[in-house]
Amino acid sequence: MNITFQRVIDRFVGVPVCASFSLVDRLRGKPGSLSPPRKVLVILLSEMGSLVLARPMFERLKQQYPEASIHALVFAKNREALDLLGVIPEENVLTLDDRSIGVFATGIVRVLRALRTFRFDVVIDCELFARVSSAFSYLSGAPIRVGFHPHTQEGLYRGSFINRAVLYNPYRHLSLQFLTMADAIESDTVPRAKHPSTPDPVAPSPMVFPAGELQQVAARFHADFPSITGRRLVLVYPSGGLLPIRAWPLDNYRRFCDEILKDGHALGVIGLESDKPLARAIVEHCRSPFCVDLTGYTGAVRHLIALFHQGSLLVTNDGGPGHFAALAPIPAIIFFGPETPVLYGPLSRNAFCFTLSLPCSPCLTAYNHRTSPCDGDNQCLKRITVEQVVAKARDMLGSSE
Repeated sequence: MNITFQRVIDRFVGVPVCASFSLVDRLRGKPGSLSPPRKVLVILLSEMGSLVLARPMFERLKQQYPEASIHALVFAKNREALDLLGVIPEENVLTLDDRSIGVFATGIVRVLRALRTFRFDVVIDCELFARVSSAFSYLSGAPIRVGFHPHTQEGLYRGSFINRAVLYNPYRHLSLQFLTMADAIESDTVPRAKHPSTPDPVAPSPMVFPAGELQQVAARFHADFPSITGRRLVLVYPSGGLLPIRAWPLDNYRRFCDEILKDGHALGVIGLESDKPLARAIVEHCRSPFCVDLTGYTGAVRHLIALFHQGSLLVTNDGGPGHFAALAPIPAIIFFGPETPVLYGPLSRNAFCFTLSLPCSPCLTAYNHRTSPCDGDNQCLKRITVEQVVAKARDMLGSSE
């Protein structure tokens, strides 16, 4: 579904639905407490990168409730990413398909039936602004419902039936806020979980592949692109994904690639099949046998992470690739502007985030449904110069030799 259409539906349908559920919940009274929970559901309908940031929360839940069965509800397109993280059994994953309004509506009915069947004790709704997830948490029938709440702040109205209300804090990294949600289940403070979330999240361990798989991927890659064999590979992701305003200018990527090729490295442009026009624009500009189009080449996240093992550096806009790079040894340069690494920076020791402190940046927040007031002139990214990025890339490539 179109993201703008999703926002319209969420606002004009979601608000009255949440208000109605809040009234019903008020009339029903407070549920009794359950400790420890036997079944916990985590709702995470965000982009794939958020799943990587939520990994410490899943680990915390398993530590706190070792006897509990942990489940998750994610969009079908993000299912593979969650499975690769290995934080819960694959049979405990529920999916919702959002390809169209018809498929989405059918999926809602199917998911609601499943939620009532499982009889969850706790539902943790990790969404910042979507109201559909809040409605799911109430309709699940779970007596304990954890979710972000505005408290004294404006915005983020998602109903008053969230009985473990966590204060959304725009100054804390999202991974830490997810940990707070796990801590809020048994907290009795107002707002919930006032004690620090310790220990802080650490960089995830690299994804472990079965013996021989990486070698097979490398052999196929060099067979498919023999011209770049023997050269260090720099991967670039020029797409902004669902939010094009997050993209560093295409012309900057072209000029950056020129410099990397001059240094004797190979260049690969990654992305989805729909990103081919961007890749074509870079490849046709560079006119080099050492610059190749890899958009659509990695049909799965697993393949992408395996490809990262072949690369010496990733240069990417804010999005999924930067977070998945944390599961591989590859260092990364990531551009932030409309959003901030303070909240969304990757959990990686090998990442460098470019960001500028302009008066209007960051502009995408939970309070505006990630709808920027910018007119498309994203100076927060345009002012990150090619010279700065080339210098940092050369430094990171040199230090990783």
